Amino acid sequence: MSASSPAVHALLGHLEAVGFEGAPRVLGIDDQGRQILSYVPGRAATRPLPAYAVGDEALVDLAVLVRRFHDAVRSFAPPPDARWEGGSADDAAPELIGHCDITPENVIFRGKRPWALIDFDMARPTTRLFDAVTALRHWAPIADPIDRDPLQRDLDVGARLRLFCDAYGFEARDRRRLLELSRLRFDRSYVAMRSRALTNGGGWARMWEDGAGERIRRASAWLDTHWDELDAHLH
Repeated sequence: MSASSPAVHALLGHLEAVGFEGAPRVLGIDDQGRQILSYVPGRAATRPLPAYAVGDEALVDLAVLVRRFHDAVRSFAPPPDARWEGGSADDAAPELIGHCDITPENVIFRGKRPWALIDFDMARPTTRLFDAVTALRHWAPIADPIDRDPLQRDLDVGARLRLFCDAYGFEARDRRRLLELSRLRFDRSYVAMRSRALTNGGGWARMWEDGAGERIRRASAWLDTHWDELDAHLH
């Protein structure tokens, strides 16, 4: 349990109440104070990523899943005393509580289709676009090829950005901000991860020591180098 656990439990309870099936259910707290969540059948897209997880069909299904989640959570009213984990954020006013950590490891597949989201620990107020940008960092992926999973290295990132936006239903004004917001996210994620590594230690420190900061910097440089061609796909 963490300071944000009650707020996350309220969020998951809301998703259950509105009939969103793509998230775990809160079952309670055990006698040692640990949260108990339901098991979501399926398998996470662990690395190295399988071919079905990097295909266009999976990306379309993921965009639809993220849109369904956003639509379901839009009506969620957080408790007055809700506390959320800090992290990088959009400058625009929050629209909803986003997942904010839609990595392949946090997406459960059934068969070859994304079915559910897990690990809501990083959920916090944000915008639809920022949550999508966080997902696209890993799924397009917006990353230097040296840091991509083997089957992602030759993907047409620009085409995949457009495919995701089409499937989600992002309008032109959002597409115009997507690359700008991606760059902002890289800058703020670098600072946030470094701070967590120094302050919290543990897994954050291990990720930082494993080169998380360098990967973020390479991704940002790759984005700047390929900005025009990516932008052409989005418009």
